[in-house]
Amino acid sequence: MGEAGSPTLLASRVFVTWVELVIVGFGGTALGGAVSGPPELIIYFATTLVTVAVLLYNIDQLIQQRLSAG
Repeated sequence: MGEAGSPTLLASRVFVTWVELVIVGFGGTALGGAVSGPPELIIYFATTLVTVAVLLYNIDQLIQQRLSAG
């Protein structure tokens, strides 16, 4: 189960996920700060949805890599 490239793939996927979440967070904050009222709430919900999508996508990629290697 322990392949030589496995920790590297995990570390790189964790780093990519972290960068994507930071970009989504800063983007949502910038957009939310530019508007006020109901659009701000919509941007908050959209940012939350995109954050969950980024996490699920990267978890899916890790599982696919693990299954194809095994």
